[in-house]
Amino acid sequence: MTSCKPTKAEYQRKPEWLKIKLNTNDEYKGLKKLMRENNLNTVCEEAKCPNIHECWGSRRTATFMILGAICTRACRFCAVKTGLPNELDLAEPERVADSVVVMNLKHVVVTAVARDDLKDGGSEVFAETIRAIRRKNPFTSIEVLPSDMGGIEQNIRNIMDAKPDILNHNIETVRRLTPRVRARAKYDRSLELLRRAKEMQPSIPTKSSLMLGLGETHEEILEVMDDLRANNVDIMTIGQYLQPSKKHLPVLKYYSPADFGELRKIAMSKGFSHCEAGPLVRSSYHADEQVNAAAKQRQLQGEQLLATPNS
Repeated sequence: MTSCKPTKAEYQRKPEWLKIKLNTNDEYKGLKKLMRENNLNTVCEEAKCPNIHECWGSRRTATFMILGAICTRACRFCAVKTGLPNELDLAEPERVADSVVVMNLKHVVVTAVARDDLKDGGSEVFAETIRAIRRKNPFTSIEVLPSDMGGIEQNIRNIMDAKPDILNHNIETVRRLTPRVRARAKYDRSLELLRRAKEMQPSIPTKSSLMLGLGETHEEILEVMDDLRANNVDIMTIGQYLQPSKKHLPVLKYYSPADFGELRKIAMSKGFSHCEAGPLVRSSYHADEQVNAAAKQRQLQGEQLLATPNS
């Protein structure tokens, strides 16, 4: 197995556009206190998201991470703790729903650690979390971001039958780099999950995210776009990989804001209803805006279709 320990030559200085202005205001502190009081985990904290102060401070949004804080996988890009998972907390869905009510969220993202120890991959807890939020705050739109759950069709169906407003599953990197970057995950299995989800609930938008800077080529980035569109993915996000610690894969390239702007144009030209691209963009970044933009684009496409005369 190839070592992922970077050499001194592989380290690169962060460019100016990746510097983040922290804003630890009262709203940020209040939301953090709420999370701790309800014994809830967020991917914002566990994955060391660079946008946490913006989302928690000014936007007052967060991505809940269910099924515990310990992942059964050890992906070489991810800061979430790995090891033996916690026992299932069956009261967690209600606590998440209660927090959504207290925060008065218009849009909520629910993700989870990978739970390869569970036959259903945690899909039933996902489904119950969706149902609990619907009961307590029916006007909140719900986005879910599960692992591949072993690629088992019933696990995908458990989530889609609960009818989230959007199904998000991240492809993360290009096909060639997947074995090195994503532990136990398979590129084609992720595509299959996205395809099956769309087949089960055609009206529910699907979404995926790609991180750059791990050694991918421009042609491989375009291949990912084509593969996602071939499996009817509606929304794409593209962001810069940032090394969480020296134990993780090194950054091999920093893409400029102009690079991301060009990639966004290409993605939109390929038929995505929305693409968010930028150095600090993450899968859940401005998720509410992504869903709204995608909905408007679908409405526009429908109107154009109705307005087109029969040939």
